Amino acid sequence: MKKIDKLLLTSSVGPFAVAFFIAVFVLVIQIMWLYIDEIAGKGVSFFIMLELVGYMSVTVFPMALPIAVLIASVMVMGGLAERYELSSMKSAGVPLIRVMRTLIIMSAGIALFSYVCSDYLIPIANLKFRTRLFDIRKAKPALTMEKGVFNEDFRQFVIRLGDKLPDGETIRDVMIEDQSNLGQVKFNQILADSGQMYTTADKRFFVMNLYDGMQYQEPGNQGPNSNQRKFPFIRTQFKSWSKVWDMREFELVRTDEDRLSKQRTFLSMSELRSNMDSLAVKIKDAGQLAVSDMLINVKRKPTPPIPQIDTSKRVDARTREGLRVTEELRRANKAANSGPNLPVQELNKPLTQYSSLLETFRDRDKSTLMKEAKTRHGLARNIVETRKNQVIARRLEWVKTGYELYNKYSFALVCFIFLFVGAPMGAIIRKGGFGYPILVSIIFFVTFVFLAILCRKLAEAYIMSPFWAAMTPCGILALIGIYVTRKAMNDSQLFSMEPLERLINRIRKWTSLKKLEAA
Repeated sequence: MKKIDKLLLTSSVGPFAVAFFIAVFVLVIQIMWLYIDEIAGKGVSFFIMLELVGYMSVTVFPMALPIAVLIASVMVMGGLAERYELSSMKSAGVPLIRVMRTLIIMSAGIALFSYVCSDYLIPIANLKFRTRLFDIRKAKPALTMEKGVFNEDFRQFVIRLGDKLPDGETIRDVMIEDQSNLGQVKFNQILADSGQMYTTADKRFFVMNLYDGMQYQEPGNQGPNSNQRKFPFIRTQFKSWSKVWDMREFELVRTDEDRLSKQRTFLSMSELRSNMDSLAVKIKDAGQLAVSDMLINVKRKPTPPIPQIDTSKRVDARTREGLRVTEELRRANKAANSGPNLPVQELNKPLTQYSSLLETFRDRDKSTLMKEAKTRHGLARNIVETRKNQVIARRLEWVKTGYELYNKYSFALVCFIFLFVGAPMGAIIRKGGFGYPILVSIIFFVTFVFLAILCRKLAEAYIMSPFWAAMTPCGILALIGIYVTRKAMNDSQLFSMEPLERLINRIRKWTSLKKLEAA
């Protein structure tokens, strides 16, 4: 390894690691802030929180890696340019691309790591995170007994403490309303002067011992003649009363991960491709089913024709029996077709003199035909709308699945592209540290995120295909990278004002000539 490669390697590892962990921390805090209301107050243990943070950290790797590459490349090349080390290398005949060789290899490895994360690690981490978050959402809030507050943590019980002593166990002026037997008891309330509450050593049960109290009960109406029967109001005085609640309803129950494993963000690239193929087949089948359903509703199955038998020749007994049955079927068919339930056409004049098909039927059949036509039209319209909604939903799902697939490639590719944006920008601005590099990095990364969101919306509006929606931001940044890299290699200004100045001078000369001609 050459000294220049060692210099670039040692100079870039530190800034990349710092920028990467800062980016991960910021992105994790941003995600945690969205779910803090659902996690707070649920009694989640430290290890569960650590597990959630770990899963969230893995899910933000594709976004943190490009930021780290961009910041590190701007800082390293800006520091070299600021200390005139880059100028010394160029004066010694070392081109900028040769100086960036170590950074190019590093960014290629980082892009490969981002690809592996998107394909293997992130689907698993997303599934684990969503499953744990779903479990926390279903969990009840942690048991908290505060004085002067009506507590409803225990199912079908309302508890109020008038006062709670500093030891956390002794309580005063306790009120408990039992709603577990509302069908048999209208009112069941317990009042006590003092008591003691605690959780058993194995954390399985919550015990409340009350002293010197009263229980009030009003039985409900029972029996077949409950409206006429009367029950007395019961008041019971006690010296000691105990109640035990099971704490298992506050435990975090883990959900089976297979229930949530079919969503897009939980699938690998091969599974996403398989989903796209199956959705494409379903879209085609839904369109064909819509046409088939309409045709089935519109078509009417004709009556099968009855074969004619020649009776002029001599026939045997079996043929005569067949002839008799055939004649009976013909008569029955003729009677059915001429019955009152079936419409009959009456052609009393040439077809060219009729203005519509409805006029060819009898007057008494026209209302029946119109009702049947409206029914068939409504049924066909409902079928078409249903199939249309199915096609739209599946097509949108196909677009989102495709964008999710190609977006994994996009985030891996942009790790490599950002090197050719950040390193030349660092060589041009000639500033190291965290000030200017972070400002430049934020500008380009926000541009990438804005383009990604815009292209995703265009894809969901069917203006762009999922592939081009995912790859367009990378293409635009690649053009910017080629431009700034060329400027840095030629040691030219990023934005030259000479073309604008020449245009202004030409306009001035043209206006002065016009004034002279007018004079």
